[in-house]
Amino acid sequence: MNNFDPTNNVSWQLGHRGRVAVFIDGNNLFHAARFHNIDIDYNKLLRVLLGDGRLLRAFFYTGVDIGAERQQGFLLWMRRNGFRVIQKELKTFYDGTRKANLDVEIAVDMLSLAGRYDTAVLVSGDEDFVYAVNAVAYKGCRVEIAGFRSNTAPKLIDVADYFIDLGEIAEKVRKEVTHGARYDERDLHEHLHSQYLHEEMQMPEPQPDAFQAAMRVVIEAEIEEEAAEFEASSEFIRVTDDH
Repeated sequence: MNNFDPTNNVSWQLGHRGRVAVFIDGNNLFHAARFHNIDIDYNKLLRVLLGDGRLLRAFFYTGVDIGAERQQGFLLWMRRNGFRVIQKELKTFYDGTRKANLDVEIAVDMLSLAGRYDTAVLVSGDEDFVYAVNAVAYKGCRVEIAGFRSNTAPKLIDVADYFIDLGEIAEKVRKEVTHGARYDERDLHEHLHSQYLHEEMQMPEPQPDAFQAAMRVVIEAEIEEEAAEFEASSEFIRVTDDH
């Protein structure tokens, strides 16, 4: 496993990154960036993650409150700027917490498209993705993890071909301060932050083994169907040139 050197693009070229698919765990990235007091500019982030590769598709996964209009404004901005947004409505649990888990969606999409891309870039620090990253790697694809080192599980870093420390390249992905922001990601996440902290304190520790077992069942049941669908759809793959 190699680390991304923001001052040297040779490591990227040696890796023959080719066609690149980007998978962004929106909620995970937001809370990690907030911890480091950074507002992410997603256009800048995408350019950095693409490097010398050719973009196949950029996915952004997030939980949303369907009734919140300002959230929809941010997601509309993301769609208009080349991201495929996958959203799931927040569910309210018995203890009052609200949460939307998209781990399975991310894992299934990564595996379904394996072979269509040469390099997958997963933007998340969640250890639950270790199994999915290994599964994609076994298909012959290169897998990079992007995240803040202090907020990224060591096991996830260990299974990646490259680890891109966003903390080291913060100035390359930071949103510039403007008087009239074109969008505000906090509209999507801010009202969830106190709830997120409550979950961290109140909810039991996740059980990785249980998640991995559930994910295996879902993947085995859906992967062939998903792959066949992608093969049959000529419109699903859209190559976006970076200008």
